[in-house]
Amino acid sequence: MDKTRTYFPRTTAQQRRLLFEVWEATGSVAEAWRQAHVCERTFYKWKPRFEAGEYAALEEFQSRAPKTVHCKPKEVEEKVIALRRQHPDWGKRRIPDELAKGNNWVPLVSPNTVKRILNDAGLWPQPEATAKKGAAHPASTPQKNRDRP
Repeated sequence: MDKTRTYFPRTTAQQRRLLFEVWEATGSVAEAWRQAHVCERTFYKWKPRFEAGEYAALEEFQSRAPKTVHCKPKEVEEKVIALRRQHPDWGKRRIPDELAKGNNWVPLVSPNTVKRILNDAGLWPQPEATAKKGAAHPASTPQKNRDRP
């Protein structure tokens, strides 16, 4: 017996419609998922939606996108910006440490979040343009020894 699992990609609305049309016509779940080219679990996943809203409920599926964006509260962002303005030499590691110190050493933000907040506020230094690999800078080009003949 083959132990490998068969991969079934996301179902389309047409597949879901065919799945339940065949199921209603034949009464066989196995025949329905074979003809629709989906796995058996797909039938049982969509069955409550089908029973609740018939074929119209099969058109849309729930998004896998996160429901909440991982943003920090405005108060924390304002504290980060205020600390950076008070101490321009503090970087993305010092600012979260100072915020944690005032919060009984419980971290409020990560260093990369501080960098993102400061970058969005225009307080993070932009990297200087560098020459392409292999290109010589005029100032860094070595001078030939002019004393030699």
